[in-house]
Amino acid sequence: MNKSQKITFGIILSLICVLTLAILMIGSQAYSSWAQKPLGPVLDYPTPWDFPATWTVFPGEPQPTPLATGTLAPTLVFETETPSSPFLPCNNVPPMILLAIGSDARSDEYKYGRADVIRAIRVDFGLQKITVLAFPRDLWVKIPEVIDNLGTNQQKLNTAYYWGNPGLHYWDHPSEGPGLLALTMDRNFGLKPDHYIAVSMNVFVDVVDALGGLDIYLEEEVDGRYSYDRSKRLYFPAGEQHLSGEQALTLARTRNVSTFARTGHQNKVICELQKKIREPETLTKIPEIIAAFQDNIQTDLTPGQISQLACLGTQIPMRNIIFSSFPRNMFRSGTIYDPVGKQNTFIWKSDFDALRAYVDEFEAGRWPTLDTSSLATPEPGTSGCE
Repeated sequence: MNKSQKITFGIILSLICVLTLAILMIGSQAYSSWAQKPLGPVLDYPTPWDFPATWTVFPGEPQPTPLATGTLAPTLVFETETPSSPFLPCNNVPPMILLAIGSDARSDEYKYGRADVIRAIRVDFGLQKITVLAFPRDLWVKIPEVIDNLGTNQQKLNTAYYWGNPGLHYWDHPSEGPGLLALTMDRNFGLKPDHYIAVSMNVFVDVVDALGGLDIYLEEEVDGRYSYDRSKRLYFPAGEQHLSGEQALTLARTRNVSTFARTGHQNKVICELQKKIREPETLTKIPEIIAAFQDNIQTDLTPGQISQLACLGTQIPMRNIIFSSFPRNMFRSGTIYDPVGKQNTFIWKSDFDALRAYVDEFEAGRWPTLDTSSLATPEPGTSGCE
C-alpha cells in the first residue's frame, strides 16, 4: 500500500481520540441525540449482479490450488486475554467490520484521490481483539456501476475508490468513493464492511509531525532509490530511526521492495503511531491533530460508535492488535492491457474463490487463529504490535 500507505489504523486511532474528547466536552444531554447520527453517508448494498463465485479475469489459466475445507492456515500466533475486569461501555457490542482507506489525494482535479491502502479491520469488543487484513491494491477486479460511463468494469481494486469520487460523476451514491469500493469488495470477495473511514496522506504527515515524529527500528536497510533518483531521503539504514511525518510516509510508500515487505514497514509505523497516541503528552497536541483532519476524512461512523472504539482502544492489549495478509502463494504477478489508461499495467492475479474462503473466516473471527501447537513465525506481511 503505497503512497498513502498510510498508516491508516494509526490515523483512525488519532481520530477516535480527538472525537472522544469532543464527546466528553459536549455533555450527556446533547450527546444522547448527537451520538447516533452518522458523520457521513452510510453504505448501501443493492441486489448483487450475476457474478460467478469462481470468476477470474484469466479463464483457462492455472489458478492457485484452492484450500481444502477446514485447513485455513493461521498467519499469526497471539494471545487473547480474558479481561480481568470487563469494561462495561464496550461490552455487548457486536463485532464491527470497518473498511479503512488511505488515499493519495494527488491533486485538486478530483476529490480524495486513489485508494493506495485498503484494509479490512475486524473489531471484536467482547474479546478485546482487532484484526487488520490487507488487500493488495493491484488486484484486477470487476467494479460495479461504472461500465456505462467508463466503457469497462474491469480495473485495479484501488481505482474503485477513484471512480466513485464525486468529481468524476461515475457513481452517484452519496457514500462516494468509499461506497463504491465497499460494493466492489462485496461483489468480488464477499467482504461486506459495516462502516468506512478514509483519510488522505496529508493527514498522516501532519499527525506524525504534531506528535513529534516516530521512533522506528529497522532490522535491515531499506533502499528506495532508483537509477534516476538517488536522493538520500529514499534510503533508510538498519537500526533505530527517528522519522518526521514525511520520512515515515516515504518509508511506508517505498515501492521498489516487495508488496509484503512494504506491508511490514507500514505495520511498524502503525504500531509506533499507536504507541505515540497513547502517551499522556498527546493530550496537549490535540489542536494540531484536529487541524490535520480538516477536509481529509470520510467516515459514516457515528460519534457513539467512535466512543465505543475509543473505549476499546484505551484498554486492548497491544498484542491483540493483529496485522494479517493473505498467503503469498495465492498471488501471481502479471500484466494486462488497461483500456482506460491505454497501456499495459502491472496487476496481481489470484483465485477469487480461495480469497473468499479466507474472507469468510476473517469476517467470522475464525482467522487468523491461535495455533496452540507451536509458536510459529508470522506469515510475511503479518505482525502484531509488541
